[in-house]
Amino acid sequence: MTTGSLGLRSSGSYGSLQQVQNSSLSFSIQTSPPLSRKPSKMFKEKDRLFFWIFRFAPRKKVGMLLLCLVSLAVFMWVLIVGKGEDARESITRNVNIAPGPKSEEKVSIVGAPPSQIIEMEGSANATLLSPPTVFFTGYKLPPGNPCEHFALPPPPADKKRTGPRPCPVCYLPLEDAVAVMPNAPSFSPVLQDLTYVHEENLSKSEFGGSDFGGYPSLKQRSDSYDIRESMNVHCGFVRGVKPGRRTGFDIDDSELLEMEKCRGVVVASAIFGAFDLIRQPKNVSEYTQKTVCFHMFVDEETKAFLRNSSELGSNNKVGLWRIIVVKNLPYSDPRRNGKVPKLLLHRLFPNARYSLWIDAKLELVVDPIQILERFLWRKNASFAISRHYRRFDVFVEAEANKAAGKYDNASIDFQIDFYKKEGLTPYSAAKLPITSDVPEGCVIVREHIPITNLFTCLWFNEVDRFTSRDQISFSTVRDKIRSKTNYTINMFLDCERRNFVIQGYHRDLLEHWSPPPPPSVLSKVHPPPPIVMLDGSLTKTSTDISTSRPIKKVPTKRGKDRRWRSHRKIVIGSKDASTSKNFV
Repeated sequence: MTTGSLGLRSSGSYGSLQQVQNSSLSFSIQTSPPLSRKPSKMFKEKDRLFFWIFRFAPRKKVGMLLLCLVSLAVFMWVLIVGKGEDARESITRNVNIAPGPKSEEKVSIVGAPPSQIIEMEGSANATLLSPPTVFFTGYKLPPGNPCEHFALPPPPADKKRTGPRPCPVCYLPLEDAVAVMPNAPSFSPVLQDLTYVHEENLSKSEFGGSDFGGYPSLKQRSDSYDIRESMNVHCGFVRGVKPGRRTGFDIDDSELLEMEKCRGVVVASAIFGAFDLIRQPKNVSEYTQKTVCFHMFVDEETKAFLRNSSELGSNNKVGLWRIIVVKNLPYSDPRRNGKVPKLLLHRLFPNARYSLWIDAKLELVVDPIQILERFLWRKNASFAISRHYRRFDVFVEAEANKAAGKYDNASIDFQIDFYKKEGLTPYSAAKLPITSDVPEGCVIVREHIPITNLFTCLWFNEVDRFTSRDQISFSTVRDKIRSKTNYTINMFLDCERRNFVIQGYHRDLLEHWSPPPPPSVLSKVHPPPPIVMLDGSLTKTSTDISTSRPIKKVPTKRGKDRRWRSHRKIVIGSKDASTSKNFV
């Protein structure tokens, strides 16, 4: 498959069709050989061939033979070419690419490579023109596809298992998923140009914030929700030259260079404080292993644990995961540090088009390309996250966090009261088609376009200002952006999430559990003790029983010697009545 076809893009396209524009600016000059005055021998041989054809063609048998040969050649050509066109058309004919709005105004393309910037010479100041952009607007499954009319079956009737469970999900085969991969980005409503605040001299605001995320004032926070065509917002990494270089959350330059080479899909996770074990993805195709980046962010403590357990090799990889060691962590809480790669992957991987975030406690069991097709491309969505399996109201979620001791209760109450003053209300049917205000935030599937980048930036700012419980702040950020842009997020079922990830346990829980006995102990079976009969004799063991006739059951006496196990009735007024009150 070439770079111009669906599924792959050129190294400098960044998701848009820049190769068309670049080709219009390049001129290919072809030099033709000089014309000779004398006719060549080739023309003489062609003349002789046509002479013999016209000479024998009028003869009946020869003419019919030539006519059959020509007809057969034409038939075979139509059959082969037509079949190839039908095969390609069945996969790509339902992919919709729409032209974007044209603009002749000046735009600032921040972070774009030189191949994307056109400089118009002939004037004192170079003018940056926005390239003619097209957008991916979704696609429809071809008729007869098994996923076209797929519906969830009813959950199995199992009264013993009432908790969350996975449900069936219809994925396209990998080849078809690759074929419908968009070669153009999704449309970003209103916002087209997003830049980030950089400041070395920090001054604290009313409350909240950090040296890593800055201290945006409440006015700056309010302005960041006023969505405009061009915006500059706080988004972590406020210090330093570029994200990961003397900003807090520092990464070696060699690793930063490798991260910049990820120009397609990124699968990312993080372990800080050796809190989890590394779980290897399963059912990942060779195509995905070669084209998708798998990056695991760890701190020095986790790196030492991996070294001691002989998991980390000399190539800084553990299976598919490339280990990225982070230094100078911005927070003392490992879980808050994990929010940096979770919500700011577009800053760490500036050239990536799509990302899949999974918490370290999860094991990926479906190919990432198939996940992107199912939850983004097929739904014409740019951001997907699962709903909480049980709770859908922020107020209920806050109380559950307090009951479980997830965070300081006073801080949770302060955050909820602040949101209530801004207009937060309990979830109700009036919010439909929004089905939930509480996500299960352990998996995030997203495309890196300006509006999704803004969403995760503002979500991170809420986490940095208030509590680190991102489920509490999710709906506030979503609803504020939606009110200005009508932007929607695909919140799919939690049982669908459990179809492509398997949840494990944190390392501290696994270490507290007693390990299973070794196989040698399990294979050794001890015979049961002998049974003593009423007359004092010994019965045979189970080994003896298997080789001889069965032993007759000894009859027991009934009547006076039988002990009844039923409880005695307690008569009111008796001495047992007072003691029975303690067991009601």
